[in-house]
Amino acid sequence: MAPVISHLCLLKFFSFSFKCPYKVLPLRVFSAMASNQIINSKKFKTFSIMFQECSNERALNPGKQAHARMLISGFFPTIFVTNCLIQMYIRCSSFDDAVKVFNHMPQKDTVTYNAMIFGYAGCQKMATAQYIFDSMLERDVVSWNSIISGYLQNGDYQKPVDLFLDMRRLDLLVDPTTLAVILKACSSLEDLDFGVQIHAIAIKMGYIYDVVPGSALIDMYAKCKVLDDSLQFFNEMPEKNWVSWSAIIAGCTQNDQLLIGLKLFKEMQKEGLGISQSTYASIFRSCAGLSALKLGSQLHAHALKSDLKSDVIVGTATLDMYSKCDSILDARKLFNSMRYHSLQSYNALITGYARNNHGIEPLHLFKLLMKSGLGFDEISLSGAFSACSTIKRHLEGSQLHGIAIKSSYLISNICVANALVDMYGKCEALNEACMVFDDMVRRDSVSWNSIIAAHEQNDSNEETLSLFVSMLHLGMEPDEFTYGSVLKACAGNQALNFCMEIHTRVIKSKIGFDSFLGSVLIDTYCKCGMMEEAEKLHNRIEEQTTISWNSIISGFSLQKQSEASQKFFSWMLEMGLEPDNFTYATMLDTCADMANIGLGRQIHAQIIKRELTSDVYITSTLVDMYSKCGIMEESYLVFQKAFKRDFVTWNSLLCGYAHHGLAEEALKVFEKMQRENVRPNHTTFLSVLRACAHIGLVDKGLFYFDSMLKDYGLDPQVEHYSCMVDIIGRSGRVDQALKLIYNMPLEADCVVWRTLLSVCKIIGNVEVAEIAAKSILELDNEDSSTYVLLANIYANANMWEKVSKMRKTMKYNRLKKEPGCSWIEVKDEVHTFLVGDKAHPRWNEIYAELGVLLGEMKSVGYAPHGGFLLIDIETEQSTEFEI
Repeated sequence: MAPVISHLCLLKFFSFSFKCPYKVLPLRVFSAMASNQIINSKKFKTFSIMFQECSNERALNPGKQAHARMLISGFFPTIFVTNCLIQMYIRCSSFDDAVKVFNHMPQKDTVTYNAMIFGYAGCQKMATAQYIFDSMLERDVVSWNSIISGYLQNGDYQKPVDLFLDMRRLDLLVDPTTLAVILKACSSLEDLDFGVQIHAIAIKMGYIYDVVPGSALIDMYAKCKVLDDSLQFFNEMPEKNWVSWSAIIAGCTQNDQLLIGLKLFKEMQKEGLGISQSTYASIFRSCAGLSALKLGSQLHAHALKSDLKSDVIVGTATLDMYSKCDSILDARKLFNSMRYHSLQSYNALITGYARNNHGIEPLHLFKLLMKSGLGFDEISLSGAFSACSTIKRHLEGSQLHGIAIKSSYLISNICVANALVDMYGKCEALNEACMVFDDMVRRDSVSWNSIIAAHEQNDSNEETLSLFVSMLHLGMEPDEFTYGSVLKACAGNQALNFCMEIHTRVIKSKIGFDSFLGSVLIDTYCKCGMMEEAEKLHNRIEEQTTISWNSIISGFSLQKQSEASQKFFSWMLEMGLEPDNFTYATMLDTCADMANIGLGRQIHAQIIKRELTSDVYITSTLVDMYSKCGIMEESYLVFQKAFKRDFVTWNSLLCGYAHHGLAEEALKVFEKMQRENVRPNHTTFLSVLRACAHIGLVDKGLFYFDSMLKDYGLDPQVEHYSCMVDIIGRSGRVDQALKLIYNMPLEADCVVWRTLLSVCKIIGNVEVAEIAAKSILELDNEDSSTYVLLANIYANANMWEKVSKMRKTMKYNRLKKEPGCSWIEVKDEVHTFLVGDKAHPRWNEIYAELGVLLGEMKSVGYAPHGGFLLIDIETEQSTEFEI
C-alpha cells in the first residue's frame, strides 16, 4: 500500500486549482515576441505546463532547459509557476535545485511549503521537514498529510499516530488520504485497536466506501493477522480497483492463506483488471510457499505477455519463486536474461543459491554485486555468510566480516550478526563466533540458537548446556531449534538426566513432537542406550516421516542391534514410506555388521532402481558393506563404477583390503589415491599402517608414519602408535616398540599395551610382556584376556608356577574369558553359535558334521598349532575337538 498512498499524496500535493494570471511564452526564440507578430497559441506552451509535463515524464534535462529559457527571457514567474518548477525538480530527484529555487522565491504560499516538506521527507531529512512544517503560518490538510506520510516513509510509525491525534485535538478536517496514511502506520505497528478506531472515523465521515482508505483498511486488517475481517470488508466494498485486489491478495499471502490468494487472483482476472507489480509479487510468493513450480512457470509466461515483462520488480519476484522451488538453474537463466538488475534481484539469487547449498556461486554473485555499484544490504551479507557456512570457507567469511565492519550501520544489524555467528560456528572457528556474540548490542532467540548450535557443532557440549541455562535465566523462550542443539549435546555427553529434563520441558512448552524434534529426542535416547524409551517415543509421534524412522533405525544400528534395525526398516516399508539415502546407508551398515550379504544385495538393487548410485555417501557405504561381507571383487567393482569418489570412498576400499590381509592391494590403492590428489586423513593412514604390519614392511611403515605429520599435518593418534608398535614388535624389536610407547606424546591406552602384549606372545619376550600386562591391568583390572594371554606366554616359556598363579588369580577375581561367537544366515534366519554351545535345536547334527570335517582335515595331514591354544579352555572342550 505504501507506494499507492505516496502516489495519492503526491497527486494531492500538486494537482490543485490555483487561479493566477500567467504569461504565454513560445518554445522558440523569445525575441519573436518583440516583433509584435500575431502568434498562433496552439504552437506555444506556458512554463507551468512545460514544468508539469517534465515532472510527469521525470525529464530533468528538458526541465532545466525550460528553466533556463525562463531566466533568459526575463519573465518574472508567479508563485504558481515557481511551485510547478519546484515540483519538477523534486519529482526528477534533483532536490538541491528545488531548494535553490525555494530559497530565491520572494513569496511563498502553502503549496510551496507542502512541496518542500514532501521533498525533505523524500531525502530522509525529517528534522528539516518538521522545521518547515512548524514555521508555516497556515497549514491545510495536505500539509499534515505531507509531514505524516514523511515520517511513515522514513520508518517512524509512531510519530504519524501522534500527529493524527494532534489533528483531532485541533479539530482539523481529515481527508481520505489522511486516513489511508494512518491506517498504513497501524499496519506497520500491528496496532489493531487503533486501526479499528480509524475504521470507525471513516464510517462516521462517510469515507468508508472510498477506495483509497478502503484499500488501506484491507491491508491493515491483514497485517494485524485478522484476515477474516479483511476478507469481509473486501467483499462488502461496492467499488474495487486494482489496489484493493492487490491489497487482499497480498494479505492472504502474508497470512499463509496461499490458495485463497491464488483463487482471488483468478477472480481478479475475470474482472478484467490489470495486474500491478505488487500483485505479481504476491502470487509468485504464493507459488514459492506452495512449491508450485508448474503454476509459477505458467504465471511467469503470463507476466511475459504483459506490459511488465521487463519490470525489475516482477523479474525479481519470479526469480525468487524459482529459487524457492529448488529450480535454481531457471532462476539463474532469468537473472541472466534481465535487462536491468536491482539489489533485490541480486539478493534473491544469492539467497537462492545459499538455500540450495551452492557455496561458490553466491560468493561470485556477491563480488559482481560489489562491482555493480548497487551496494549491498543485510540480506546480501547474510546470504554470503550462509554460502561460506555451506562450503566452510573461513577465509572468505572473515573478509566478508571486514566488509560488514566497514559498513558500520550493517554490523549493528542483528540478522547480519546472527549469520556471522552461524558462519564461524560451521567453519569451526568457535572463538570468533563467541567474540561476535559477546559484542552484540541486542540478542534475540536466533542469536542464542546460533551460539548454542555453534558450540554443539564444535563438540563443546558442556558449554552448550551452560548457554542453554543462561538463555533460560534471561527469560528467553527456547524453540524447536534450541532444543534440537541442546539434545544433540546431551547425546554427545550421554547426559541422560539432562535429556529427560529437556523432554519434560518440551512437553510443558506444548511445542509438540513434530518430525524434527521427535527425531532428535529419539536419537538422543538411542545414544544414551535407552532403546525402550526411544521406541515408545517413536510410536507416540503422530505424523511419522522418513526422518523419524531414520532416527530409530540408525539408533538401533548405532547400538549394534542390527536385527532390530532391520525389523524397523521392514515396518517402515509396510507403512508405505519411501526410504531416502540415509535410510539405505544405515541399512547397508547393518548388513555389513551382520555380514548379511543377501539383504545387502537387495538394498543395492533398490538403490540402482531408484537411481541413487550417484550419491557418494551411498557409494562409500556399498564399498564398505561388500568388503565387510568378504566380497572384495564386488567392493572394487562398485568403487570402479562410482560416479564420484571422496576420501571416504577411497578409505572404504583401502580399509577393506587391509582388513582382509590384502596388503599389497591396499598400498596400491593408497598410491593411486595420492596420484589423484585425494587428501588422506587419519583413517587412511590407519589402514596403510595395518597393511604394512600385515606383510612386515617396517621401513615403509615408518616412512608413512613420519609422512602423516610432515606431509599432511596430521598428528598421529593412539591407533597409529598401536600399529607402529605392532610393525616394530613383529620385526623382533620389542624393546624399541616399548620405547616408542614411553615416548608417545599421548597417554597409552589398553589397545596399545595389548598390541605390545600380543607381539610379546609371538616373539616370546616374557619381561616386556609382564610390563605390558601390568600397564593394562592398571587401566582395567577386570580384563580377562590379559590374564589369559600372559598365562599362555608363561606356558610357552615353561614357567608353570606363574601359569598356575594366573589361573588362581582369575578364579579368585571370578574372571572368565568371553567365548567366541559366530553366526550364519540361512533362508532369512540367523543362526548364532558360541564355543561349546548346545542350545541350537539341531546341535547333534552340527557336531556330527563338525566331527566329519575334523576327520577329513586330520586325514590330509592337518595338525593344530598347540602354541596358540588358550589355557582357560575347559579340558573337555579342548580334547573334544582335538585332531
